[in-house]
Amino acid sequence: MSSTDEQNRLSVFKTYKLYVGGKFPRSESGRVYEVSDSKDRWLANAPLASRKDARDAVVAARKAFGGWSGATAYLRGQILYRVAEMLEGRRGQFVREVADAEGLSKSKAAEAVEAAVDRWVWYAGWTDKVAQVVGGANPVSGPYFNLSSPEPTGVVAVVAPQESSLLGLVSVLAPVIATGNTAVVVASERAPLPALSLAEVLATSDVPGGVVNILSGRTAEIATPLAAHQDVNAIDLTGAGAELARDLEVAAADNLKRVLRPQPVDGGADWTADPGTGRLTAFLETKTVWHPTGSLGVSGSAY
Repeated sequence: MSSTDEQNRLSVFKTYKLYVGGKFPRSESGRVYEVSDSKDRWLANAPLASRKDARDAVVAARKAFGGWSGATAYLRGQILYRVAEMLEGRRGQFVREVADAEGLSKSKAAEAVEAAVDRWVWYAGWTDKVAQVVGGANPVSGPYFNLSSPEPTGVVAVVAPQESSLLGLVSVLAPVIATGNTAVVVASERAPLPALSLAEVLATSDVPGGVVNILSGRTAEIATPLAAHQDVNAIDLTGAGAELARDLEVAAADNLKRVLRPQPVDGGADWTADPGTGRLTAFLETKTVWHPTGSLGVSGSAY
């Protein structure tokens, strides 16, 4: 190709789409909004999700919940590790997107992306270990075994952090699905592009469609119907401002959703910090089983 042809060639701009049920639909309203970098330079048009898109995402998440929660913890760990492998393979793309989204130098963006990959691996490793940490045998008075084990809460709406476009997103999303929940994510309103690119990684990995659904647009417009939705079991308000978080918590009370109030996520100098298990246990329920000891206990099937 000659230099003249290169000068005359039109660039192919990337079309970002929502991620719902393992597919990439445009917003049902057809709306988009402009996304700019830290210097107010146009980067792309992102889909502007509607209330209908939010409802569709919940339907997809509910449909996927049975299969994902019923998978073995070991299998979930293998699938999450595959996501980390694919994130690593697209490291260069995410470095560029995070640098543009957060106004970071290429070196700082690279650190953030590497921390996000490491964070994903961290949670992948916890899938088959969390039950030993939060479950166990309980002492009781009587000839019984009393065993407690964790189970996923269900469909979790996640309001992703506004500033940390990839590491913050991974920090709130990975623990939700690692423990068997399915997720509807409201991406950062200001910097949604890394989240929408993460959807492409999820779609081409082994994560079943509907386990993660990612919406971009106005945070309040999308999060409000999710907080009030009767088929959403829990909501993480990390990326909601104080006033919006209060409104969402009130709406969530209608069907007694489990609510994780806004709290800091890792970032800046804290990128390499141990994230702990708090987010892993935030959306778990405890099932307790009683079973008689003795000969019945040996031959019984209550386990």
